[in-house]
Amino acid sequence: MYVEIPMHKLSQDALIGLVEEYCSREGTDYGMLEFSLDEKVSAVLRELQKGMAKIFFNQEDQSINILAVDQVAGLPKEAYDPL
Repeated sequence: MYVEIPMHKLSQDALIGLVEEYCSREGTDYGMLEFSLDEKVSAVLRELQKGMAKIFFNQEDQSINILAVDQVAGLPKEAYDPL
């Protein structure tokens, strides 16, 4: 089950650390263009602030992920516990 973690519940340091870790994961390339880690972090933070992405804790594998809202909409209702 995915549990939403509102970004305002995290300290600024924890939020930045989480977004940096997310942006440095394998498979988070942006195609043909190269972006610095700072640019990627800024883009993800903007999406979180605009409500276009959300932070989730996956209870099954004890991981944290950032999902676009269209990905959240695609989750089965029983897999998502909104706060």
